[in-house]
Amino acid sequence: MKIGIVSQWYPPEPPNIPADLAAELTARGHTVRVLTGFPNYPGGALYEGYRQRWSTVESHNGVTVRRVPLYTSHDSSGLKRAANYLSFAATSAVAATTFLNGADAVYVYLTPATAFAAPALLKALHGIPSVIHVQDVWPDSVTASPLAPRGLAGRAIHRALTAATNQIYRTASAIAVIAPSMRDLLVARGARPEKIRVVLNWANESLFRPVTANADIGRRRRCTFMYAGAMGPFQNVGDSVCAAAAVSDVADLVLVGSGIDEDAARAMAADLKADNVRFLGRRPAEEMAALYAAADFQLVTLRDLPMFRGTIPSKLQAALACGSPVLVSVPGDCAELVEREGVGLACPPEDWRALADRMRQAAKLPPAERAEMSRRAVETYRTRMSLKAGVDAIEEMLEAVS
Repeated sequence: MKIGIVSQWYPPEPPNIPADLAAELTARGHTVRVLTGFPNYPGGALYEGYRQRWSTVESHNGVTVRRVPLYTSHDSSGLKRAANYLSFAATSAVAATTFLNGADAVYVYLTPATAFAAPALLKALHGIPSVIHVQDVWPDSVTASPLAPRGLAGRAIHRALTAATNQIYRTASAIAVIAPSMRDLLVARGARPEKIRVVLNWANESLFRPVTANADIGRRRRCTFMYAGAMGPFQNVGDSVCAAAAVSDVADLVLVGSGIDEDAARAMAADLKADNVRFLGRRPAEEMAALYAAADFQLVTLRDLPMFRGTIPSKLQAALACGSPVLVSVPGDCAELVEREGVGLACPPEDWRALADRMRQAAKLPPAERAEMSRRAVETYRTRMSLKAGVDAIEEMLEAVS
């Protein structure tokens, strides 16, 4: 097939799903073209070595990639974030009419939802079908953010985004969702159930895999929990710090990454005199597997919001691919999967006391039981979340709609 891929983000930016999909579909004999923006995520500044031009075409291992200009921003300003999303929507839609014309089908990495502008125009002008891979549910992920306005303006934005996203679900020829409950939510919002399929995200398998523990994380003779990733308003890092402070006799917490809530988390650790909480800052992606291996459990946390009951955080796939047992404080599908597959422990979100209890319970597990969790983690990833499993499903969906 001739397949188009639309994603606002693409390597060298972090999201790996679109690039992995493009490479694997090309290896399977398909012709793939990718429409994306100039790299600026997550810092919001244009990557070194790039200069924005209207038509920049690159070739990566047989995949043709066209980059279009966009407003670069990813700070705490809601207006600037909106300008970032909407500018890519506009430039990608214009470019798609020629660059992706003639495609048999288009795959859309649907975050943000505004990335659907180009596929919508292709459908209207040329009848080209699309498969959307919903990564987060709009408008929930927008209006629940502290960046969103409140009051009358907030309600107006919510209504407008609800109408727009519901139209996306109706227009798309097929819908892939990343968790079972997300399917139920989209059906409740008017999407036809027969065109929805659960396709779990996969990890970047070139980076996340079982390795020998040789990274220095300042490990002591206590059970070590690691939180690795963004420290923003949705991740609820503060509860992890509180929980760790309460179990300082048996556990350490190591935080890798950064974000707008990092300073508050550091201040909280200082106020609680939690000397068992350490911040390592951002680390290169190439170091993460070794860092994971140096800890006993990976910590996955999210706030208790309805939109998170139907999502599987990408940190879970990364941890399981590395064979790391997990402790999750996340609502819905993620917690159910962890407990069902026996790959870790779960507790209710936004309850630091429950999280502290689970930390203490995890610290008491014998080494043989942790080793069995690690084995089940790798097996669960390979059978349910791997690159092969995901691309098999998406390829079938693209073939079905073309």
